[in-house]
Amino acid sequence: MKQNILPALKLTLVCLLFFSGFYTLMIFGIAQFSPNNGKGEIVTIDNEKYYTNVGQAFTEDQYFWSRPSAVDYNAAGAAGSNKGPSNPDYLKTVQERIDNFIKHNPEVSKAEIPSDLVTASGSGLDPNISVQAADVQVKRIAKIRNLNENKIQDLVASNIEKPFLGLFGTEKINVLKLNIALDALK
Repeated sequence: MKQNILPALKLTLVCLLFFSGFYTLMIFGIAQFSPNNGKGEIVTIDNEKYYTNVGQAFTEDQYFWSRPSAVDYNAAGAAGSNKGPSNPDYLKTVQERIDNFIKHNPEVSKAEIPSDLVTASGSGLDPNISVQAADVQVKRIAKIRNLNENKIQDLVASNIEKPFLGLFGTEKINVLKLNIALDALK
């Protein structure tokens, strides 16, 4: 046993130095070459700054709704709810979100509502929704804004972000960017 303790302590020290020192500095250095030095893309509207990589609360009927957040969109406390699909409190919350969505979108059936409009992401800060989540909201927005549905559908299509390298992930839409483009429509 004594012969294993010294190598284990050496390995622990090497790993500690590597992962808390060298690796951290390496990732920080790489981030300095990315847009905005790794801090994410910032959009300024009316002298207020918004990060496009952090979810924003959009609940007004004239906008595309964002994905629900388990932490009220507070980036300082990013976390999921940690409640499973059999938890009665979780099911009640999801049902309330479904009922609220149907109340504001009466032409949509329960089966048509994508899960990302009624469930929070693991971080609680997902800035994106699925293409289906945007499509299901087009009628409501067109009616409220007195715009042609096709015009809004074209806007949705032009804001689709493809999967990384065409392989990794799914198509998605950044809600903040989509709503900014929606406000720019005439």
